[in-house]
Amino acid sequence: MLFSSIGAFSQTNNPNEYAEEKPPLMKGEIAFGLNVHTSGTIGLQFRKATNLTGYKKFYWEGDLVGMKHPKEIKSVNRYFTDAKAFVFGKQNNLTILRAGAGFEKTLYSKFEKNGVEIRLVYGGGLSLGITKPVYLNILEPTGKFGEFDIIVEKYDPNKHFLDNIYGRAPFTYGLNQINVHPGAYGRLAFNFEYSPIYYDIKSLELGAIIDAYPKDIPIMALIDNKKFYFTFYMTFIYGRKK
Repeated sequence: MLFSSIGAFSQTNNPNEYAEEKPPLMKGEIAFGLNVHTSGTIGLQFRKATNLTGYKKFYWEGDLVGMKHPKEIKSVNRYFTDAKAFVFGKQNNLTILRAGAGFEKTLYSKFEKNGVEIRLVYGGGLSLGITKPVYLNILEPTGKFGEFDIIVEKYDPNKHFLDNIYGRAPFTYGLNQINVHPGAYGRLAFNFEYSPIYYDIKSLELGAIIDAYPKDIPIMALIDNKKFYFTFYMTFIYGRKK
């Protein structure tokens, strides 16, 4: 009985006997993400990471997101039932293209396949603010009472008002007048990786980003613009380890 007890004790305390086999350390991973944030529209993310150790990764990334001014309010010409909505006073649409690098540090490892791995994500890089002028459908009187022609014009705060704007023009107008505003960004986030399959990546990332530019970016024509954009974001990420 004594030898049986000793034998049983040695089996249950053998770290290689019953422990779940650890998966091999991969070289890196490639992932794509769908992003929503507090100051704009849905965006896209790409990230390629390389394992430095079992608990730290170095990554390259790229983001493409739409950004709005906090004072944007949609309006519509109340005199026409089929008029399209537009943002009164909006001079330019702003899209931000980010390209940078950073690190992911594992704070809590996923010991079980149905567990969650928590990582700290931090980095930064180049932020390009891309502006495209806003074009509108404008009501132009024909000379006959109650009759108008609809023409497309670039928004001008000196001659376009709520009563003569028929709605927004197609997005393709103004593509030949794009301007680029170079700047920089920084990111700090927590990444929660929950895929039950080791080689797959399914994660949710919650964090904050600041984009900074040397000068104010002209989104609105009638109110103050800004050169710093601080946003909270949530990204759903899917990818593959390799």
